[in-house]
Amino acid sequence: KDSEFTWKEYQVRINSELADILGNFVNRALVLTQKYYSGKIPERGELTPYDKEVLEQMKAIPARISELVYAYKLREAQAEAMNLARLGNKYLADMEPWKLVKDESNAVRVQTIMNIALQITANLSIVLQPFLPATAKKLEDFLAFSANDWATAGSSDLLGAGHQTGASHILFAKIEDELVEKEIEKLNASKIQTEMEQTNLAPQKAETSFDDFSKMDIRLGKILTAEKVEKADKLLKLLVDTGLDQRTIVSGIAAHYSPEEIVGKTVTVLLNLAPRTIRGIESQGMILMAENSAGELSFMVPEKDFEPGSGIN
Repeated sequence: KDSEFTWKEYQVRINSELADILGNFVNRALVLTQKYYSGKIPERGELTPYDKEVLEQMKAIPARISELVYAYKLREAQAEAMNLARLGNKYLADMEPWKLVKDESNAVRVQTIMNIALQITANLSIVLQPFLPATAKKLEDFLAFSANDWATAGSSDLLGAGHQTGASHILFAKIEDELVEKEIEKLNASKIQTEMEQTNLAPQKAETSFDDFSKMDIRLGKILTAEKVEKADKLLKLLVDTGLDQRTIVSGIAAHYSPEEIVGKTVTVLLNLAPRTIRGIESQGMILMAENSAGELSFMVPEKDFEPGSGIN
């Protein structure tokens, strides 16, 4: 089933899962290894019951991922891969090797903790390949380790003691609110443009000043007579009562209205449009119409029965 993408959910996924869990764990494991052991894999000592439990959980995860993939449950499979990162993140948080290392008597214990953390990191470079191949490749580079065989996933001995890891850096940078807001604005603008294109609506025209708008004299009028213009399929010659006078207006509405059906109609008129001659007839104004996406025209009339000459502001 397809999922609807949202930038907010994307931000949460990146920040709370990839950065805070996966990225945080990998960064801790590699930075501490560099700090304590110059980037070399430390030798593992005696395992505690908790160590053994963590390694057993690590061993079981690849098999569960495989089962889910073969069942086409890819979302659940990816979540299971992330569970390995959660396991490692919790293990380091519980063990707190950065505190234990302050006491020299804990040296072997710290080595064991870091070895297990690094084995989990190596396993992540394998189980993430189907879902985050670029991230898996980065982990391989960080560890100077090539994870080519899924059959080795779950092993607690992928990295031998003394193996030299490579240089590492922050795996995932957090996505700030400002970036998300910008992307949402761009997405909304794109949606509006798409909707306009789909509905054939004209885009908004260039901004005009209030002074320019206030120069237009728009009033209600009433059509007194209407007749077709000779040799012009789209034009009607109208005599309109504007409240100030009766004037002739030529309007391109013949394809939408017959002369008979509009006599007596209240209409919206732009009065102070400069006169122009159309088909030999001087038109002294313009009838303002609404037009939908299908190109249909409609008169714009008030809810109440206002007299000709009533202003529109």
